[in-house]
Amino acid sequence: MTAPLKSIEGTGDLAAAMAAIGRGARTAARILALAPAAQKDRALTAMAAAVRAQAPAILAANAEDADEARKGGATGAFIDRLVLNGARIEGMAAGIETVRGLADPVGTTIDAWTRPNGLNIERVRVPLGVIGIIYESRPNVTADAGALSLKSGNAAILRGGSDSARSSRAIHAALVEGLREAGLPEAAIQLVPTRDRAAVGLMLAGLDGNIDVIVPRGGKSLVARVQTEARVPVFAHLEGNCHIYVDGAAALDMAKTVVLNAKMRRTGVCGAAETLLVDRAIAKTHLKPLVEMLLAAGCEVRGDEATRAIDTRVKTATEEDWATEYLDAIIAVRVVDGVAGAIEHIESHGSHHTDAIVTDDAAAANKFLTEVDSAIVLHNASTQFADGGEFGFGAEIGIATGRLHARGPVGVEQLTTFKYRIRGNGQIRP
Repeated sequence: MTAPLKSIEGTGDLAAAMAAIGRGARTAARILALAPAAQKDRALTAMAAAVRAQAPAILAANAEDADEARKGGATGAFIDRLVLNGARIEGMAAGIETVRGLADPVGTTIDAWTRPNGLNIERVRVPLGVIGIIYESRPNVTADAGALSLKSGNAAILRGGSDSARSSRAIHAALVEGLREAGLPEAAIQLVPTRDRAAVGLMLAGLDGNIDVIVPRGGKSLVARVQTEARVPVFAHLEGNCHIYVDGAAALDMAKTVVLNAKMRRTGVCGAAETLLVDRAIAKTHLKPLVEMLLAAGCEVRGDEATRAIDTRVKTATEEDWATEYLDAIIAVRVVDGVAGAIEHIESHGSHHTDAIVTDDAAAANKFLTEVDSAIVLHNASTQFADGGEFGFGAEIGIATGRLHARGPVGVEQLTTFKYRIRGNGQIRP
C-alpha cells in the first residue's frame, strides 16, 4: 500500500507545487514515449492486481466520500456516479487488463509511400505527451485515464472532483504501485493532491508548457470553464443530451426494450437517453405503451401536447426540457413528423453526443445514421452503448463531441498523434 499523497492545500505556494507536477510529467512522458510495450503491460498487470488487492481501502475511502456527499444533499444520480462497490472495482481492474491486451499503438506505421525522387515517407503513431484530465465525481475515471494514458505512452496529470477526492487517492495509490513494480517513473500518473479550484486554472494555463492537451469530463459548467480558459488544446466532452427516435416502422416490443434500457439502465451516465421522439405515424399505437412503461419504471415524463393527452401523469415539457441533460429518472417526450422531423429536432436541441433510431426500415435508418451529426449514432440499439468499454477500447477518458483529432470514445488510439519519418539517399530539393 502506498502512502497517501502529500496535500498541497494551504501551502501558500500552489503555483510552485503545480509547476513541479508539470515538470515531473514532462520528464516521465519522455521516458514513456520510448518504453517497450512489454514494460507498460507489466505495469498494467500490476495495477489491476493492486486495485483488487487494495479494494478494502478503496471501498473505505469511497464510503467516506459518499457519506459526505449525502450529508451535502447530493442527488441520487450523483451518488450513483460516485459510489463504488465490489463489482465496480472488479470492473476497473478488468478494464485495466483489457487495455493491457490492446495492441500498442506507439510506433505503428499508419501509412507509407515512396516519392518519384526516391524519398520513402512513413506516417507513424506517437504519444501526445502530457495529458491533463479534469473530471468530476466518477472515481473510476482515475483508473481508466491512468491506464489509457500509460498504454498510449503518455504521462497523465489527473485532477478529480472534490467529492471523490478520497476515492481517487486510494485508486491512484494502486496505479503508482503498478508503475513502481514495472520500473516506470511514478510521475507518469500524478493526481493533483488538492481540492483548491485554483489548481484547475493552473492546468488550463498549461503548467509552463508542460501540458499538451486537456480532457474535461463532467458537467456543463466544468466543460464551459475549460473551453473558455484553456490555453492548450481540449478534447471537448460536452453534455450527453441523447435522443432515441421511434420510427413509424419500429416494432413496438423492440422499441419498449431499447427505450427502457436507454433511459433507465443507469440514469446518471452520459449515454442515458434524455429525449424520446416518436413518429406521428405510430403515435396512436406506440406512444401510450412507451409512456406507461416509463412511468411504471419510476421515470418522470415531460411531454408535448400530444404526449400529455394520453396520460394525466405526464408533466408539461418546456422549451428548456428539450435541451436538458437530466442525468436522472426524467425524460422529455415529443411527437415528430417522421425521420426528417426527428433529425431536425436533434439538430436544434442535441449536443452531438449519442442518438439512436429504432426502425425496421433500412432507408429510414440510413438517413438517420447519415444525417444526424453526432459522435455516435445507433440503429436498433440502446444509447447506453456510448462507452469505450463497449467499443472494445477497454476504457475511455470520455466521449469527445468536438470535430478535431478525436470524436466519440477517447481510448488508446485517440491519445496518439503522428509524425512523418522520411528516409533518403542524398536527395536535395532543386
